[in-house]
Amino acid sequence: MLKILIVEDDAALQRMYKFKLESNGFTAAVASNGLEGLHQAEQFQPDLILLDIRMPIMSGDEMLQRVRAEEWGSNIRVIVLTNISKSEAPSILQFLSVDRYIVKAHYTPSQVVQVVKEVLHIR
Repeated sequence: MLKILIVEDDAALQRMYKFKLESNGFTAAVASNGLEGLHQAEQFQPDLILLDIRMPIMSGDEMLQRVRAEEWGSNIRVIVLTNISKSEAPSILQFLSVDRYIVKAHYTPSQVVQVVKEVLHIR
C-alpha cells in the first residue's frame, strides 16, 4: 500500500485529506508543521508528501529543503498543496523537485486524490 504524508497546519483539512486518501486505498499520516513533517517523513518513509507552504515552526519549503538533503528523501514525490499562488511561492521550490503545485481553493479533495494518483502513476 502506498504511503502519503500530509503536512498541513489546518486540522480540519488534515482530517479531510487523510480520510479521502485512506478511502482511496492509501495509508496516510499527518503532521501539523514542517518540523513535525520532517520527523514523520524520516520515520514513515512516504511515497508522496502533500505539503503546505505557510505553517508555524518550520515552513513547507524549509522542510522540503531538509528532506531533499537526506539520502532517504531525495526521491520522495511531492505535491505542494497551498493557498499561495505559484507566483507568490518561495522561489527555492523550483529547485526542490516538486511534482505538482496545487492551489487548495481550486481543487476539491477528490481532485487532489486524482492528482496524487497521476503523480504516482495509478489508474
